[in-house]
Amino acid sequence: MNHKGEIPVIILLIPFLLGLATGIQFLSAVYLPALTIAFISLAIVFVVLNLNYQRLVIYKTRWIGGLLMGLILFSAGWISVISYNELNNRQHFSKIQSQYLAVSINNEPQFKNGLVRFTATVRQSINHRQTADVRGTLLLTLKDSDAIALQYGDELLVPATHTPIDPPFNPAEFNYKKYLAHQNIYYQVFLFPGQYKLLKHDTGNPFIAYALKLRQQMVVLFKQKLHDPNAIAVASTLILGYKADLSNDVLQAYSKTGTIHVLSVSGAHVAIIYLLMQWMLGFLNRYKYGRLLKMTIMIMLIGYYAMLTGFSPAVCRAAVMISMVIIGNTFVRHINMLNILAISALLLLLYDPFFITDVGFQLSYLSVAGLIVLQPVVYQWFKFKNKWADKLWALCSVSIAAQVITFPLSAYYFHQFPVYFLLSNLLIIIPTMVIMYSGIAYLLLAWVPWLSTTLAWVLEKSILLMNKALSIIEHAPFASINKIWFTTAEYLLTYTLIISLFYFLYDKKSWLLKLSMACLFLLCLSISIKRYHADNSSSVAFLNLRKNTGIIFKSGDKAVVLTNLADTDKNYKYAVQPYLDSCKISHAELYTLNQGISKSYLKKQGGFIQFNNKKIMVFDKQILSLQLPQKLKTDYLYITGNPYADLNTINKNYDYQTLVIDGSNSTKLIELLEQQAKEKHINYSVLKRNISLIAVSN
Repeated sequence: MNHKGEIPVIILLIPFLLGLATGIQFLSAVYLPALTIAFISLAIVFVVLNLNYQRLVIYKTRWIGGLLMGLILFSAGWISVISYNELNNRQHFSKIQSQYLAVSINNEPQFKNGLVRFTATVRQSINHRQTADVRGTLLLTLKDSDAIALQYGDELLVPATHTPIDPPFNPAEFNYKKYLAHQNIYYQVFLFPGQYKLLKHDTGNPFIAYALKLRQQMVVLFKQKLHDPNAIAVASTLILGYKADLSNDVLQAYSKTGTIHVLSVSGAHVAIIYLLMQWMLGFLNRYKYGRLLKMTIMIMLIGYYAMLTGFSPAVCRAAVMISMVIIGNTFVRHINMLNILAISALLLLLYDPFFITDVGFQLSYLSVAGLIVLQPVVYQWFKFKNKWADKLWALCSVSIAAQVITFPLSAYYFHQFPVYFLLSNLLIIIPTMVIMYSGIAYLLLAWVPWLSTTLAWVLEKSILLMNKALSIIEHAPFASINKIWFTTAEYLLTYTLIISLFYFLYDKKSWLLKLSMACLFLLCLSISIKRYHADNSSSVAFLNLRKNTGIIFKSGDKAVVLTNLADTDKNYKYAVQPYLDSCKISHAELYTLNQGISKSYLKKQGGFIQFNNKKIMVFDKQILSLQLPQKLKTDYLYITGNPYADLNTINKNYDYQTLVIDGSNSTKLIELLEQQAKEKHINYSVLKRNISLIAVSN
């Protein structure tokens, strides 16, 4: 552990981070005037007190200076987030009426499932031939095979038919709207052939354009000599940060084994390149100005590699950090790694405050902090006299420290824990280094026929071997613990538990042990209450699956899913499975609308469903012409499959409390039913561009 005098940047960074976090929650520009006044006032008071330090005897109350500095940095963090948010800019394109927008592609277009998707910077708005300079970022999706030719820097003219990004419609569904908002993207446009026009080429940053073109050329080099598609995708991702070709199976194997960090070009990859450069340029240390030359070359090459991989937050963090280590070593200065880590974080957050919301950024910094602070504590747990056993334990301590410090965050976001993470991380150490070195050598020597072929063979076999090993671990019994759904309070309690427990192991203060035990008790209590409620509650959920049907009947830890989707369908995995997992469902059965169901808590015959004390009627084309002798009373009437009938016809046979209309119905029918429901004062819910409907049934 470090004395706070050795880590001043860490101390200063904490209130700045708190300001950023507060700003993310309160992004409105209405706070900006008050915050600006507070910032200026606090800064003036701080300067005045420092100028009159002795006269006012401030040295007796030194905490005042610390408090003022903390408040100044807190307000600065909040101000920086609000100022960086594009929606707070008066020139944002959404605030200016326009017919067309001139946009410039600002990232590498991705082609997937017949669609070309990219983000673009909006430059101008055009309204009745009047142009105006505007700002903002727009997400564009083109259903056009010719759009594959589009590149970074191309300028397009597109119609101003942008719509807001949809929020998550179903419980536990990935919040894509929030994810894009943290990248300053709030609007999207979907276009077909002929709806856009290419105006210019090469209007972007020439530095970035060169880097992206060079990376594409290197991806092509991999495709020339490597044959397995997964090997090509892993090589492109691991060495160049190009993830477009990665398959879901490969991603799942790395994710479930706790080695997904390998596929994110970050500190470990930059460190491998750093070690290679140290070895190759070591001879320069013998010359008078050799160390300065070596430092310059290494920093330039690390910067070049960061550029080549797309300037991801993890690579930028590693590049800044290792560059500072190189400078410190060159001038023989004491290096505090936590301080350097904090400096790199501060620099990146000053450039883009929204980096704080990036999961990769958070995991990257936490893992490195864990290695610096926790790894020495873990390493002291065991002592081995054998040199190789000691080296093996050192590697294990690295993996344990990184996994422990990132567990709460990864569980909070990804809801799983890889049981065999230690084995997985040990297995990939050597293959990863072989892949990195053989891949870099191949790219540098691709023009040498026999040597490049040999290097490509080594590269491909190393990747396939690593993939095979991880696949075996992935399918081993109890390979991962799934369905971990932390609340924010549980997530914070877990971090408090980990930090206090490890601090106790280092400092042996009894209050730290008491704090960790208290956190453990509260955490267990919260999880137990949540589990008890999940096991003793029943509910029916009408999900919004766009043009598909989805009704979930939950009874304790069991559920019946009424849907036309298979459990392997991507829409099912995206919208249905997360809800089941968050409800702690251990056994779910799938049925179609045509099947009958007979269970203790659920009966279905035809379109009529009895679920505990709730009655539901599924109204589709099959019962459209059905005439009942008397009205059937139900709690919910669920209209699906576009049975064209108005409420006057429907109400002759059914008496219901709530009308539910799903997205499989046509827009015309939905509008008709919605209008009639309003006129008749009927409670209704439309599952199209609206959130799902959840009803408790006990």
